[in-house]
Amino acid sequence: MTQRHGFDDSRLGRIDDWMASYVDRRRFAGCSTLILRDGEEVWFNALGQRNLEQDLPFTRDTLARIYSMTKPITSVALMMLVERGLFHLDAPVSDFIPAFSDMQALIPGASTIDQTEPAPSPTLHQLLTHTSGTSYPFNPGILGAEMEKRDILFRADHGTLEDEANAVAALPLAFQPGARWEYSVGIDIIGRVIEIATGRSLDQVFDDDIFAPLGMTDTFFTVPDTAGDRFASLYTPLAGNSFALNSAKTGADTLRCVDTHEDSIFQRTTNFSGGGGLVGTIDDYAKFAEMLRIGGTFNGNRLLSPKTVEFMTRNHLKGDIADMGPASFAELPMNGMGFGIGGAMVLDPARARSPGSVGDFGWGGMASTYFWIDPVLNLTVVFFTQLSPSSSYPGRPQLKALVHGALIT
Repeated sequence: MTQRHGFDDSRLGRIDDWMASYVDRRRFAGCSTLILRDGEEVWFNALGQRNLEQDLPFTRDTLARIYSMTKPITSVALMMLVERGLFHLDAPVSDFIPAFSDMQALIPGASTIDQTEPAPSPTLHQLLTHTSGTSYPFNPGILGAEMEKRDILFRADHGTLEDEANAVAALPLAFQPGARWEYSVGIDIIGRVIEIATGRSLDQVFDDDIFAPLGMTDTFFTVPDTAGDRFASLYTPLAGNSFALNSAKTGADTLRCVDTHEDSIFQRTTNFSGGGGLVGTIDDYAKFAEMLRIGGTFNGNRLLSPKTVEFMTRNHLKGDIADMGPASFAELPMNGMGFGIGGAMVLDPARARSPGSVGDFGWGGMASTYFWIDPVLNLTVVFFTQLSPSSSYPGRPQLKALVHGALIT
């Protein structure tokens, strides 16, 4: 039996088999997995295609849409400003975006969008933790339906971050701020707060303050011409909109292309979505994840203090997510999981129904990408593919079981 950093090599090989099974059954066009322990690479593999139409392989330098895995990066950017004393997390968002000054919230049991009552402006903390009362168009309920009707999704090619933030402010909240947990565009609004606080566009903040120090040279809001054909196509098993979770219907083709590498909305970006706008490589994201695992530093460049990272990766809810009465979609389980600043953490692996350590922190994206860091085992895992929605298959708990099944010391 050969071991590397406490992993059994033969058991790591099961991840190859699992990835191949997803590609062979046309669940994923292609995918890649990267495992680090104590900062050292333990295992990497990539299988399948990034572009079925041209039979291009899914490689280590493939550019993928990370969607909501943008949220932890935006959250780090905000906490870097908090560390500078520019504002505190209980500040109302109306301090930065006046359109949020006179808010309304849907009354309990509302049946129409105009059944509302006065509500306070959500705080930055509530926006970061998905307790603000904002929502997503793919969530069930009146607000989600109204957002879908008005096409408010912070798409890369839809207006600007300022435009979309003001559009959200024109709608009522789904509930009084702090009353519930609902997955939302809250961290997109945080992206706009960052722009206002710094006087720079969000892409410039990321480039200067996060990507350059971490050496993330292959992460962007807009796919550059120099990327060539490395940008993957996006696929869905659904017959309609790949984000239409409320009316999802499986189609005959499990890998229907919905956004090509040649004519993607990410090649004409106008809206720097802090909640879901980035594309990048698996190695770039691993650098960001390692920075969090280590405690705010990477390659000799410190972004945050260890105490701030510890604060971010603690549970900021009253209990687990399930205790907060959610009715929305979420990228990870709700039972046994808390939510911090920009990501979820494991409170009880048994209730989360997946092996892991108490304190595991991570998140996923709508194209089925996923990462987690384990501060107990000094472990970082990043998984990339391009299939929307992420709820299509149980890949994330399967991968977590495979990784922990291979870890023997």
